[in-house]
This record gives sequence, C-alpha cells and structure tokens, in this order.
Amino acid sequence: MILSALLTSAGINTVVCVVCFILYSVLRKQPSLFSVYFGQKLSHAGLKRPDPLCFERFVPSPSWILKAWESTDEEIHAAGGLDALVFDRTIVFSIRIFSIAASICLFLVLPLNYFGQDVAHELVPGDSLEIFTIENVKEGSQWLWAHCLALYVISFSTCILLYFEFKYITKMRLAYISSSVSNPSYFTVLVRGVPWSEEEAYSELVAKFFTSYYSSSYLSHQIIYRSGVVQKLVTDAEKFYRMLKSTPQRHGRLLRCGICGGTSASFRILTSDSSSESDQESSDFVSHFRDQECAAALVFFRTRYAASVASQGIKSPNPMLWVTDLAPEPRDMYWSNIYVPYRLLWIRKIIILVASFFFVAFFLVPVSLTQGLVHLDKLQHAFPFLKGSLKRKLVVQLVTGYLPSVVLILFSYMVPPIMMLFSTMEGSISRSGRKKSACVKILYFMIWNVFFAQTISGSVIDGWSAIAQLGKNLRDLPNLLATAVPTTATFFITYVMTSGWASLFCELMQPFGILCNLFYRYILSNKDESTYGTMTFPYHTEFPRILLLALLGYTCSILAPLILLPLLVYFALAYIVYRNQILNVYATKYQTGGLYWIIVHKATIFSLVLTQIIALGVFGLKKSTVASGFTFPLIICTLLFNEYCRQRFHPVFRNNPAQILVDMDRKDEQEGRMKEIYHKVTSAYCQFRRSSSVTLGNPHPLKEQNSMFREVEDDGNPGAFKADMPGSWNGHTHLEIEELGK
Repeated sequence: MILSALLTSAGINTVVCVVCFILYSVLRKQPSLFSVYFGQKLSHAGLKRPDPLCFERFVPSPSWILKAWESTDEEIHAAGGLDALVFDRTIVFSIRIFSIAASICLFLVLPLNYFGQDVAHELVPGDSLEIFTIENVKEGSQWLWAHCLALYVISFSTCILLYFEFKYITKMRLAYISSSVSNPSYFTVLVRGVPWSEEEAYSELVAKFFTSYYSSSYLSHQIIYRSGVVQKLVTDAEKFYRMLKSTPQRHGRLLRCGICGGTSASFRILTSDSSSESDQESSDFVSHFRDQECAAALVFFRTRYAASVASQGIKSPNPMLWVTDLAPEPRDMYWSNIYVPYRLLWIRKIIILVASFFFVAFFLVPVSLTQGLVHLDKLQHAFPFLKGSLKRKLVVQLVTGYLPSVVLILFSYMVPPIMMLFSTMEGSISRSGRKKSACVKILYFMIWNVFFAQTISGSVIDGWSAIAQLGKNLRDLPNLLATAVPTTATFFITYVMTSGWASLFCELMQPFGILCNLFYRYILSNKDESTYGTMTFPYHTEFPRILLLALLGYTCSILAPLILLPLLVYFALAYIVYRNQILNVYATKYQTGGLYWIIVHKATIFSLVLTQIIALGVFGLKKSTVASGFTFPLIICTLLFNEYCRQRFHPVFRNNPAQILVDMDRKDEQEGRMKEIYHKVTSAYCQFRRSSSVTLGNPHPLKEQNSMFREVEDDGNPGAFKADMPGSWNGHTHLEIEELGK
C-alpha cells in the first residue's frame, strides 16, 4: 500500500467522524429523540425537558465532551455498574500502554525502520508504506537492539500496569460482593439434573434430598416449569376463572353486575355440598402444573455461606445428577435454558463447536477478498480484465486504502447475532453469562479471521494454499507470521481507522435507536417514551473490538509503528464516547460483577506473548542473534507473570470469598434482618410474571407446597379455597401470564 492510499482512507474516515459529531450534537437536543440519547436517565428519573423552538437546538455544541471527560469512576460505577467500570478501565489501560509504546516506537524505532537500508529517501505520497516497517531494515543490522529494547519497555509496562489494574478491579469486585446485602442470588442455588422417579414428583425429590443432606441450612425450594407450555397454562387458568365467575353465589345473594355496584368477578363461597366438585377441579389444575415440572429447581438456604458451600462439588456418585450452581440474580435468569435437560448440554456444545468451525471456514472468503484488494498486483494477475479500470490513481487509492477494511467490516456485522445464537443454544443459565460467552466467541472469531487469516491469506489466489500448508506444519507458524505481519501491517492501519473511528461515531449516533423511535412515533403513533424500552450495553461486541485493536497495536508496535497514531486517536475518542453512552444511553439491568476483566487479562497476555513470538521470528529472519537471545527470556517472564495473576486474583472472580459471606451473615443475624431477608429471597424469583391487568394466583406457582391455592377461612367456612392474590380481579375476563426472558 502506498502512502497516498493511507492518507485517502484517513481523510474519508475523518470527514465521516466530523459529520457524525455535528449531527449528534444537534440530534441530542431534539426532545423527540430523548428516548434514544437519554434512555438511561429516562429509566431512572423520568427526564423531561421543554420543547422550545429556538435557534440553540440546531447549533452543534461540544458540552457533552466536557461532561464525559469530567465524570469520575464513581459516577460510571453508579450509572453502569461494575461491568461498565471494567470497560472504562480497559480503555484507560489501553491509552496508558499505547502512549508509552508510541513514545518509544515513533521516536526510536520508526526512524531506524525508515533509514534501515542506508539509501536516500524522498518523502512523497507515492512512497510505499513498507519503508516505515521493520521489513525495510537490512539483515544483520546492529540497530535491531532498539527494537528489542522497545519490546522490553512495552512488555514490562504492560505487566506493571496490568497488575495495578487487576488489583484495583479485584478491590472493586470485593466491594461489589460486600455491598450486595439484599442480593437473593447469594442465598439461592440452582439445581439441575434432578433424578426422575415414578413414585414422587420432582418437587418432592428436591425437598427430600436437601432436607436429608442440608437439614440445618435448607430453607425452601421453587421448582422450575417447562416454559413451552405457558399458553396451555393460560388456557387452563382462563377456564378456572370462568368457572368461578359464572357460578351463582349461595346464601341467597344474587350475582350483580359491575354497573349495579357489585362485581362481576365475585368468588363463590364453597359450602359442604359443593366443595367436593370444586376440590376436584382445583386438584386437576394443580396436577396439571405438577405434570409440567422439569428436572431443575431453585433451592433457598438460610445463609449465604451455606448456599456457597452447597453450590460447589458433586452431590452424588453420578456427576450428571444433582448438579448445583449459584443462581443468577432474578433479573439475570434466562429461564428458557434452565429447563433444558442437563445431560443434553454436552451434545449441544459439540454441535456449537462444529457449527462455529464451519462458520469460521465460510468467513475466510471475505477475508481473502479483502487481501486481494490490498494486493492489486496479484489481483490483476488473476483477473486480467481489471487492469484497465485499476489504472486510475483515485480508484487505486480507494480500492487499496479504504475498500478492503469496509468489506471486512460489513461482513463482520453478521458475527454478533450468530454468536449470540450459539451462546444461547449452549444452555447458558443467565443473560449476562450468555452475553459473556458470546463475547468470548466473537473475540476468538475476530482474532482468527481479522488477524491470523488476514495475515496468512495474503491474496485470493494463495490464501487457501498458505492456510493448508500451515495446517500441515504448525511449527512454521512463527516464521510465517514473522514474514507476513510486517507486510500486512499497512492494512491493519486502515482497519483501525475504518473499524475504530467510524464505529465509534456510529455508536454515538445510534442509528438503530433513531429508526425504532421513528417507527414508534410515526408508524405506531405512540408518543409515550416510557414504552420504548431502554438498551443494555453491548459488552459482547465492544469488548472484542477493543481487545482486537489492542492486539493489532501490540503486534505491530515495533514492526510498523505508524499504527500507534490512529490507535491512540481511537482510544482517546472511545474514552469520551463510551463514557457518554454509559452515563446517558444504556440502562443496567444485570451484570457479571466484573467478570469481563478476566477476558481482558487473558487477551492482553495472549497479545503480549504473540507479539514476543513474532518479534523472535523477525529477529531470527533478520539474523540478529543478540535480539533473539534477549527475546526468549521475555516470553518466559510474561508467562510467569500470568501464572502469578491466576493464583493471586483469578479465584476471587470464580467464587465469592467465604470470609465476606460469613461476616455478612453474622451482621444480618445480629441486626435481626434474617426473617425479612428470607421473605424477600423466597419471593424474588418468578418464572412467570404478572402483567398490569390480571394475574391468576401467586406469582410463584406451586411454590413450596406445589399448590397454587392455599386453605383459608372465608366467611366462617374453613373448607374454602381462594386464590392467593394481593389484588382484586377488577372485572377482567382476559388473563395474562408473561414469561421472563422472552
């Protein structure tokens, strides 16, 4: 790629960014778009602003930049939770490390690369960008020690900063655990793989098992039902309600309509002569619920520590039975996956693994296409009819400098929904877990297809042969990467600008939110902003993008230092944009408690080790034994640092510390809050939620005694049954039961 093509790409992306910035500064002031750009504040405080038709509404202003810049970590944590703070700290960490890398590489490594061949240069736009890479350094050059020194500075700086960030995030996670006093998930264990029995229902088996083996700490349980039969349950509930409604009252009282002052939904008082008939119908309805039980339950314990202990280890000689995990938070439960039989999950994972492999193989086609656009000489050799159209200078600059990264980005938009589907099919029990699993899959996918496949392929013609040859002999991978990365680094520079800069302002503009807002307002004629809904932060797409660009920055820092300039611009813009989005746009409904930092740590260590391996190969190809000899110990030191972090910090992110849980339990017992906590815990999880109109029975059907009805005394008739409802029927005839997680 020539320098003019890079400047063309930079100019196009800069214009796009400036235009989006101006549009956003104007659109965010329009009252009709408050639900798009201030959804987070609307969901908490019901933000209302006047609608004056004034000139100020149409004048761009950078005030939001200052507000995002001045916001503190405490404000980010309060608005988006610990996951949002982890994301923000990831960007801060990237800014710090690449500022250090740019300081040493741009002023020390870049001049050595440029003058590496001891020839005169004329800096004109027609120069090839390869003269700024390590490829321009001659073999056996004594100046390669500078590249090795820069690699040492980057590696040690990364490890030191990573250690302090890890320590800070760990401290915040411990504070998050300690502050979640009323979190019901700390008292709740999700049990799957309950064994089937002909004599007893699942609920009875769960009660018997935990009463026998956890008698001192077991509180109660809630069985899980197959959500595929929700509509059937609704139909049965409607029939039962109509039965109660249509039967005339006894004791001489007439059934009055709502217009005459009575209620058309009065209950019939069951007497001795009618109780047997109603008892039979009630029993049939309850037995229908019991038939829909699945081999999973939520078990509640008396203390947090007891629940933590019960969630660990195997419970029976058969590890596929009585499988326990700490339950997610109520709003985080993904009910549709909980009733999936546990014995089928390993089959699903194998199917997803095979499907992911074929999806990666399919994606190699656009990857090879983009590299074919970068290497026009090979493309013209393969397709001679393109030689005429590719002789124009402007066309060449657009095709080589801007079009390849655009093509790759367009194909990349199909990756997140597919990976989210794969994560759902794997059987994740929580929404945050599903999003975290999709984040890992997207990260692996992008690292392979954007970095490895893009580097190895080279062109449409020799891409598949190179990959096939690599599969035969993986020992050639370091040498292959050492040869290919310096030549591919010029494409990565344009990719950072196109995928980074433009995506940030697309995130800022929220085009999908604007389209949804227009659809609600002008197609559905719904101007109630409270019904539009708020979005949650897309961690599964933004973390992989941040970590992928960081990988490109690490691997190209000493090979092609020019990439550090657009990369620093990207992270500086990301710091402002994402802080603004966390504070104003995205609402926090559930979170992982900082578990994304483990992904960040692993990806950073992987990027650092990969950079060192590539540098080791490059130094070997350049026949610099000194640089190669000093690089190998650096790899060992990085791996040892990673092992230390795994032993020191990772356990806190896998399990909640027993000391903190016991202290919280003792404090609650001393202050007499346990009875109140028990009531909240046992009523927090609701598989079927009520709508605003009418809900039949307790929101937790068949809870504890597995019965939707309880025996009460009503008008002196101790044999009567009535629905356990906090509210009245209000004369409704349509019953609505909605399932959480759909």
